[in-house]
Amino acid sequence: MSAADVLTVEPRRYDSAEVQALVESVQQEYVERYGGPDAAQVDPAQFEPPDGLFLVGLLDGQPVATGGWRRLPGGDAELKRMFVVTAARRRGIARALLAELERSAANAGISRLVLNTGLEQPEAIRLYESSGYTPVPGFGHYADAPRALFYGKELSRDFSRG
Repeated sequence: MSAADVLTVEPRRYDSAEVQALVESVQQEYVERYGGPDAAQVDPAQFEPPDGLFLVGLLDGQPVATGGWRRLPGGDAELKRMFVVTAARRRGIARALLAELERSAANAGISRLVLNTGLEQPEAIRLYESSGYTPVPGFGHYADAPRALFYGKELSRDFSRG
């Protein structure tokens, strides 16, 4: 981001019109990259505190990014719908959003975040690996998908400070 850009990250309901417009954009990207939308089920209620959170990144007041976490059985939380619109990419927005998701999950008592992505998303792979995510066993809808990748990261209690 340039010094002129102002990024704010704010919680939103997953079923809000603003979020749904961005989710439609990410689904269209999945169609382009994978040949179809994400078939994993997402219940908007799963992103309601205290068992979840959904965030929108606003660049100069315009919604340009999304991401959320939802608590899973067993204590982990899953990152979902990490996305930055094409025009706002390569400005550090995804990294800033990811850091806020990690901080908020740690504050909610989550000790590990997990996620899945795919080989057709090299930018996401680079982001997660450079942010300390390491391979974990497959889970969920895509557990056995041959081109799916699964990552996890232990959250430090240091995330909950500041």
